[in-house]
Amino acid sequence: MTLLDAPVYDEARARKRRNLLIGLGVLAVILAGLAWNFWYYPQEQKVNEFFAAVEAKDFPKAFAIWNNDPDWQKHPDKYPLYPYGKFVVDWGPSSDFGVITSHKILLHKPYGTGVVYQVQINGRPAPGGVVHLWVEKKAKTLGFSPVQLE
Repeated sequence: MTLLDAPVYDEARARKRRNLLIGLGVLAVILAGLAWNFWYYPQEQKVNEFFAAVEAKDFPKAFAIWNNDPDWQKHPDKYPLYPYGKFVVDWGPSSDFGVITSHKILLHKPYGTGVVYQVQINGRPAPGGVVHLWVEKKAKTLGFSPVQLE
């Protein structure tokens, strides 16, 4: 075979290669979209689990979720900065939100070592019906956000 002798063009092979490349490109876009949508899924589940406990008025469970410590009642003195009594005042029926019956996550944004969530409570508009929570990624603890989302 000389330098100018080209192999015979195989149309079927070229079509298969083109379709394979298109398929891989579409798959890559779909996987990237799924990764983008579910990147913060564990933190979002933590927020939903917390509000489900608050809506059920199960404040000991909600406090356990807040601190990611199911055995918090064995050592309540471990949380002097935000004790259970203050927690119930902030999230119970006497809170600024009243009795919490529903929630909806409006926005989320990564911030530092966690994710900030803007949550609408009881369908009330901002600013009175919206709270900003921060979920620490590694420790899976909740807290009030140091920043507000717009």
